[in-house]
Amino acid sequence: MKLQDLLYKVHIRSVLGNRQAEADDVQIDSRRVKKGSVFIAVKGTAADGHQFIENAISSGASVIVCEVIPSLIRDGVTYVQVENSAVAAGYIAHNFFDSPSEKMKVVGVTGTNGKTTIATLLYKLFTSLGYTCGLLSTVENRIGEKVVSATHTTPDAVSLNTSLKQMKDAGCSHVFMEASSHAIQQHRISGLRFAGGIFSNITHDHLDYHKTFDEYIRVKKSFFDSLPSDAFAISNADDKRGDVMLQNTHAKKYFYSLRTMSDFKGKILENNLTGLVMTVNDREVHFRLIGEFNAYNLLAVYGAAVCLNEDKHEVLRCLSVLTGAEGRFDYMVSANEKVMAIVDYAHTPDALLNVLATIKKLRKGFEQVITVVGCGGDRDRTKRPEMAQVACEYSDKVIFTSDNPRSEDPEQIIRQMEAGVGAAAKRKYITIADRKEAIRTAISFARPEDIILVAGKGHEKYQEIKGVRNHFDDKEVVKELFEELKK
Repeated sequence: MKLQDLLYKVHIRSVLGNRQAEADDVQIDSRRVKKGSVFIAVKGTAADGHQFIENAISSGASVIVCEVIPSLIRDGVTYVQVENSAVAAGYIAHNFFDSPSEKMKVVGVTGTNGKTTIATLLYKLFTSLGYTCGLLSTVENRIGEKVVSATHTTPDAVSLNTSLKQMKDAGCSHVFMEASSHAIQQHRISGLRFAGGIFSNITHDHLDYHKTFDEYIRVKKSFFDSLPSDAFAISNADDKRGDVMLQNTHAKKYFYSLRTMSDFKGKILENNLTGLVMTVNDREVHFRLIGEFNAYNLLAVYGAAVCLNEDKHEVLRCLSVLTGAEGRFDYMVSANEKVMAIVDYAHTPDALLNVLATIKKLRKGFEQVITVVGCGGDRDRTKRPEMAQVACEYSDKVIFTSDNPRSEDPEQIIRQMEAGVGAAAKRKYITIADRKEAIRTAISFARPEDIILVAGKGHEKYQEIKGVRNHFDDKEVVKELFEELKK
């Protein structure tokens, strides 16, 4: 592709060199640069791509896109100065891969909780309706039936457009993707054309990155502000910021709710271990998913399908048999004692509260609720005492343990959690830093028919300690320990 075509819609300050240069490849990682590559120097949170311009040229880069032209200008290299390299990367990748998002219906899902479940349900629903679909989520990426492991909730702009091109080439008509606040802020989705956007909810999270809650809200809102007029925007009317999210969008606005008037209105009639019985716009449906939080997820999915012109009755019929995403209220029951263990990704105070509130509604009254919970290292520290407080308030027994401590000391994280526990609740909890031992202890505490919640990691198959990812799967550990009970 000619460089001038690659730069379509990019805000350029200056060009040194040949605008007709050929671009054979686009990279933001200098280690992947080869002969004929365009290297985009992006200022990231950990490193500044401008530091690697010389490395990229040594590896064969013929074009450098940057915010600051380097002092050393190399012969035969074209330098393109742009206002914002991250934004430019989105548009350049979109142009290089032949605008794949414009040739499919791409729907973005943003919010604190529920993104993965909503995106996964949409993928499963539209697949069952006969479409070939793509999925970009925290748990996994899918190109049709092919599963591709996910490393980020939302990949970088080049990887994202590479995936979208692969989806288009595989015949996908629809793509459902999570749009994380980090990805929005870092312009990873710049240049993409969305057919629609969904807002789930917003609660306390990622303040290690966004610093203030207002900034976190502003970033989420900016996704809807950028939607085109022929797109749809669906928001949770029961969330107190649900209306604010759509204030300035050009897209067609729709709302879903359980408590207020909305376009897609639900009402829970039954909520038990066999699933949810709900009315959706006055039609009664039985769903396999459990809990009020999943009622909201289902309404968001239903609303999006209707906005994508699918038949309402067929959508509800297909939705009624679907299961959710891995690690989201995944439960298993021990053979003899009938102890229930629930593995859930809940890693924010609100998500933990939602899961424990759902468990409370499932109780017959006499069962203990035993919660195993930790908090991630190198992440928002302000939520640690809140997580502990919620766990103690809504559980009979609690074990504080490690999650992914990363570079932090697990014991120090646990001490910060303990700061949120009032004097009355101090008898409720113990601390065991080793996560497997914590789960084992919870199972040993359990009487027949008690309920154990293992929260925080959900679908993850690793535990990151001191920069090393060790294999660890909560569900696998619970199954192994349940097997030991049989012996």
